Amino acid sequence: MILVSVDDHVIEPPDMFERHLPKRWAEAAPHVVTQGTANQWMYRGRPAGLVGLNAVVGWPPLEWNSEPSGFAEMRPGAYDIHSRVRDMDRNGVLSSMCFPTFAGFSGGHLIQFRDETTTAVIQAYNDWHIDEWCATYPGRFIPLAIAPIYDPQAAAAEIRRVAAKGARGIAMPEMPHIDNLPSYHDEDYWKPIWTAMSECNVAMTLHIGMGLRSLTMAPGAPRDHTMILACQISALAAQDLLWGPAYRNYPDLTFSYAEGGIGWVPFYLDRCDRHYTNQKWLRRDFGGRLPSQVFLEQSLACFVTDPHAVAARHEVGMDIIAWECDYPHSDSIWPDAPEWLEQEFTKAGCTDAEINKMTWENACRFYHWDPFAELPRERATVGALRALAADVDTTIRPRAEWAELYRQKHATV
Repeated sequence: MILVSVDDHVIEPPDMFERHLPKRWAEAAPHVVTQGTANQWMYRGRPAGLVGLNAVVGWPPLEWNSEPSGFAEMRPGAYDIHSRVRDMDRNGVLSSMCFPTFAGFSGGHLIQFRDETTTAVIQAYNDWHIDEWCATYPGRFIPLAIAPIYDPQAAAAEIRRVAAKGARGIAMPEMPHIDNLPSYHDEDYWKPIWTAMSECNVAMTLHIGMGLRSLTMAPGAPRDHTMILACQISALAAQDLLWGPAYRNYPDLTFSYAEGGIGWVPFYLDRCDRHYTNQKWLRRDFGGRLPSQVFLEQSLACFVTDPHAVAARHEVGMDIIAWECDYPHSDSIWPDAPEWLEQEFTKAGCTDAEINKMTWENACRFYHWDPFAELPRERATVGALRALAADVDTTIRPRAEWAELYRQKHATV
C-alpha cells in the first residue's frame, strides 16, 4: 500500500517569519507571545488564531475537550519538520498536503487586515511553507499556498508566483461571503483568481472551517452537533461553485473538498441531476451535460474514514476519491492508518487497483504530483517507510506529560 494524504495541518513554528518577511514589514510580522508554557500568535495587536488548534495527536481522548495551550503540550511532530516526517514514516504516509493553523485554513485570520502589509505577510508565509517546510524533505510534502483574496489582482499575482515555486493548490474559504467578501456567485470579483488558478494548474482547495459559521444550532445543542454536521459544509460549498460560474465557466479549474467526507457526493449529485432535468423553467446551462458530469470531471472529494461511502465508491466516483490523514487533529488516524484502511477496504471488497486510486493515484493525478520523483516506488510503500521508523515512540501521554518532556528537553539545550 502507498499512502498520500491530501489533508494534514502544520503547527507553524514561532520563528517562521524571521527569514522570509522583508525588513520593511518586520515590525508588523505575526509573532508568538509566551506566558509560562502558554503561547499565542498575535498579528497587529490582535490574537491570530490558536497556536495548536486541535493538535491533540498523542493525547488520551478524554483530554481532547481543550486545545493545547502551547507548543510544550503538543507531540513534536505537530510543529517540528523532522519529527513530522518521522511520524509520517511511522504511519506509512509518503506525501502530505498541510493546511495552515494560526493563519486560518485559508488565511482567514490574517486577512482580517486587508492591506499591502498583509499581502507581504501572506507572501512570507508561502515562502516559509514552500522553501522550508516542504523543501526540507523533497517529495514528502505537496506545497499548498494561501492568497490575499481581498485584492483579486494581488491574489492572482501571488497564485502565479507560488505556482512557479511548485505550489499545487491554493487554500480557499468555503464561503467567503461569511467573512465579508463577495460570494462565489460574483464572477467579476473572482475572475482574476480563477483565471490564474486555471492557467497555472493549481487546484482550488477548500477545507471545512470558516463555513461552520453558516450552521445555526438549536439553543442548548451540544458541541457534537457542529462536529457531526461539519461534513455538510462541503456540499454547501460545492453548491455555490457548481451552480455559480466557477465550474461552468472555468472548465480547467479544479476543486478539492477536504475533511467533508465522501458520503455526501452521490446524494448531492442525484439531487442536482434531478433538479436540473425537472426544473427546466430555470433554464440552467451546463453545456449539454448533467451537473454530475461537470462535478465529476473537475473535483476531488476526500475522506479520513467513510466505510459506507467506500462500499458505495462507484456511486461516489472512483476517480475523485482521495484519502486524508488529518494529522495532528483528533479526527486523524495515527499511527495505524494502514491497518484501519485495510480493514475498511477489505470489508468493502475493494480491488488492489481501486485501493491504489483512493490512497494515492487520484490525489497525485489531481495535484499533478509525482510521488516517486524523490523516492522510488519500492521505498515509498507503507512497509518501507515504517521500516525507517520502528523506533518512533507512539505512547499516548497526557498533555502535562508532554509539557514535562518538553521542559526537560529544552532545559538541556
